[in-house]
Amino acid sequence: MVKKTLKQRIVEASLILFQQDGYHGVTVDRIVEYIGASKGGFYHNFKSKDELLYEIHDVFISYVIKKSQQAYDQYDTPITRLCAMVQTLTEVFDVYQAHITVFYEESDSLSEVYSELIHKKRNQYRNILQKVIVEGQETNDFRAELPSTIVTMAIVGMINWTYKWYKQTGPLTMKEITEVFTDMILRSIVTEQAREEATQFMLMMKPARETGFINQ
Repeated sequence: MVKKTLKQRIVEASLILFQQDGYHGVTVDRIVEYIGASKGGFYHNFKSKDELLYEIHDVFISYVIKKSQQAYDQYDTPITRLCAMVQTLTEVFDVYQAHITVFYEESDSLSEVYSELIHKKRNQYRNILQKVIVEGQETNDFRAELPSTIVTMAIVGMINWTYKWYKQTGPLTMKEITEVFTDMILRSIVTEQAREEATQFMLMMKPARETGFINQ
């Protein structure tokens, strides 16, 4: 078993404590006491509690950006790229559920400097997604009458809200939820020309049973 670094232990402790008592209800003293470390150890890894909250966000947004770029490079059509990127975005709510919950509940506590850094990274992700939407409109795979900016924001907004209701112990797995999201998105923006490709890709994602998109 790989031993966790002090930085990892600090982040994990803060996730537990911030969810329990809120960002402002937890001190650095309490975090280090929780893991049996020193304040010197904390400040060796983080300049402040503010930077710790930023790190919590940076972990999952960096994951999404990296995986989304990999999805873009791996696939070669707008539909397959979009589906793979939707899967990447939903995946993060399973892998980093605690990070995302803490960040969205406490993001107003961040200083302007860290808020600007986060804004830049979020734009970086949205730009990758919007690029796929625009390319799909140019190839007539996606409906050109829909503004690409609104389509992009609608996809991100719909999936981002998952943190409010998704439970790992719930009746649906994240894979099943992803299939629902993908079905809804494709049904909304795919043109007749691209319908067959979308259907085949959905079958590949979910061979066990057909989707509503396929059955239509």
